[in-house]
Amino acid sequence: MVIKNSTILGAVIGFIVIGVIYTLNGSNTASITKNENAGEGPVIDSSMVDVIIPDLSKIEKSGEDKFLKYCAACHGIGGAGQKGVAPPLIHKIYEPSHHGDIAFYYAAERGVRSHHWPFGNMPPVTGIKKTEVQDIIVYIRAVQRANGIN
Repeated sequence: MVIKNSTILGAVIGFIVIGVIYTLNGSNTASITKNENAGEGPVIDSSMVDVIIPDLSKIEKSGEDKFLKYCAACHGIGGAGQKGVAPPLIHKIYEPSHHGDIAFYYAAERGVRSHHWPFGNMPPVTGIKKTEVQDIIVYIRAVQRANGIN
């Protein structure tokens, strides 16, 4: 029996595609674990980044609640990102000097064309108000600072 090169090539491509799909659909969840360093809050283990959640003020907690409602499904708990879904917001790319607060307003209102990450375009966030975005920004900036992103 003779196997043609095209058959072997097709099988190899098939295995590669299955591997990519498996990798992209792998664990996209984050879990909160206790931080070994007292006073720094829990650590969120994610497939993209580890995030320390600090003790939150009342307004930061309000922002966290709104983040969980509007953003966490894609950007993960604490902004840790989700492999194959959306980038971590707790990353130096999103530090205030590179992506100012206005970028978060625009992202929520207009969506974002993919430019730093290979996740595709982000659609606008349906139903979110500017005051809610402001609270989310306060929360994200607090978590960024707790993780050395200023």
